[in-house]
Amino acid sequence: MPKPKRVKSPREEKPAVELTEAEWEIMKVVWEKEPCAAGTVQETLAQTRDRAYSTVKTTMDRMVEKGFLEIEKIRNLQLFKSRVSEVDARRGEFRRMLKRAFNGALTPMMQFLIEHEGLSKEEASQLRTLVDRRRTEDREPKK
Repeated sequence: MPKPKRVKSPREEKPAVELTEAEWEIMKVVWEKEPCAAGTVQETLAQTRDRAYSTVKTTMDRMVEKGFLEIEKIRNLQLFKSRVSEVDARRGEFRRMLKRAFNGALTPMMQFLIEHEGLSKEEASQLRTLVDRRRTEDREPKK
């Protein structure tokens, strides 16, 4: 069986965002509540997992250094804002998984999901609708 050809998308030129598990947890809170203080993030995370304020704040400061967050200072208050969109973070996570598990090829990944993870009738229908919509868009002349 020939190896599937990997097609680069135009978006792929952008460097992929790779967040750690802890950074994902923090980013989800920041996206929901931004701008927000580290204490707000820590309190939100404490509802599901015990995290010390110092751990959250240190991680957030490192995320600023990495370019994932930015700080807005209001007097002695530091408010954090995201510098990475949720879409870009998901895209980075997806590309990393696709590269590791499927050598960057989308078709084998989809085949694996269908054969080994199963699709409900509703999910299969939604997938068909997405594929059909994409076919229609590809046929329409560019403006």
